[in-house]
Amino acid sequence: MKILFIISSFVLAIASKDGCKKNSQGDSIYKGRLEIKGICMNYTIKVLEGNIDTSLIASSWTDETTGKSYSNVFKLGSPCTFPENIQQGDEFTFTIDTTAEKGCAVCMAYYPTPQKHLSIKVQANDK
Repeated sequence: MKILFIISSFVLAIASKDGCKKNSQGDSIYKGRLEIKGICMNYTIKVLEGNIDTSLIASSWTDETTGKSYSNVFKLGSPCTFPENIQQGDEFTFTIDTTAEKGCAVCMAYYPTPQKHLSIKVQANDK
């Protein structure tokens, strides 16, 4: 009986530890909006909701082409996995993707973007 209690306690401790990992920065869910759908996947995304580390995003950035200013934005760092059907102005939820980026062909045309970039994974229930 004592051994069963010890084993149960051990299993519970491991399960609790895994549950804590889900609250890390990489597993937090954020709400964003595609602000600029620039040529060649030069996309700018605004963080709308979520407690994101502000060092990962640009608190203020101005698009040199239009002169329009944006707050809490970043450049899309994962163009290979971003859903094609998300349009400029669309809102979606995402997590920060800390896995190695998959390579894909992206044209080299330029459109201004913030210096800060993040690889993200759009949630499946969105667009």
